[in-house]
Amino acid sequence: MTLVNHNEPYSDDYLQDILSSVKTIAMVGASPDKTKFSYGVLRVLHETGYDMIPVNPRPKLKEIRGLKVYSSLDQIDRPVDMVEVFRKPEDLYRIAEEAIAIGAKVLWGQIGVINYDAARLAEEAGLKVVMNRCPKIELFRPFWKPRLGPEI
Repeated sequence: MTLVNHNEPYSDDYLQDILSSVKTIAMVGASPDKTKFSYGVLRVLHETGYDMIPVNPRPKLKEIRGLKVYSSLDQIDRPVDMVEVFRKPEDLYRIAEEAIAIGAKVLWGQIGVINYDAARLAEEAGLKVVMNRCPKIELFRPFWKPRLGPEI
């Protein structure tokens, strides 16, 4: 097991490997509000071809962009490759525990979501971890070659 130094920039290979290997992404903190950053990220990842699963505990929220919303990670009815987190840094540890419990392969903390204890916990359980990055931004970096051939 290799612990990643999250204070150093992630290598292009590390990010590319994650983004090209995951297919199903659960987004914790997904919002139906089109002005929120999480909505835009969900939209772009979904349109790029990822199987997006919005996670939001709001009882009356049933879908975002036509996608069924789940109240928690343990309610999801299919395997999840990556858990992407739009929550406060202090929430990341609990979410890391839940990501481990559902068998996710990657824990990804959005820009500003940094919790080193959560990263260590997830990595010790075998997950790859990215913090303080946005997969939507990373998708358009020069190393990325779209695997799904979306028309832009």
